[in-house]
Amino acid sequence: SDEEVRRGLSSARTIAIVGASSKPSAPSYQVMHFLQSKGYDVVPVNPREAEAGREILGRKAVARVSDIAHSVDLVDIFLRADLVGAAVDDAIAKGAAAVWTQLDIAVTEETVAKARGAGLTVITNRCPKVEIP
Repeated sequence: SDEEVRRGLSSARTIAIVGASSKPSAPSYQVMHFLQSKGYDVVPVNPREAEAGREILGRKAVARVSDIAHSVDLVDIFLRADLVGAAVDDAIAKGAAAVWTQLDIAVTEETVAKARGAGLTVITNRCPKVEIP
């Protein structure tokens, strides 16, 4: 809902981008760049990028949300539908306040219910680059 979007964005300071890419043409890279330009602390999460020791937009990539040393407010997920559940589990374990799935990324009702049951705000099928003025 619009209220969940407002709540998720207004309270967020640190955002983990799960499925972050070092390729400038990738939507996750573009959204990460946009969020940084709006003042958010954005941490790229991608096991392949982390294993390669890459930085994305000046930030060292980590393999999992749980590898981030500090707290995370919002976890923005750019993954195939079959990987979303594990990313949500990682967000719950990290103590994130919200999870966000990007446009056209399917998420099961079971995964949504699990996240909400753990107290997380859940935003699906939206893009912060579209929602933030």
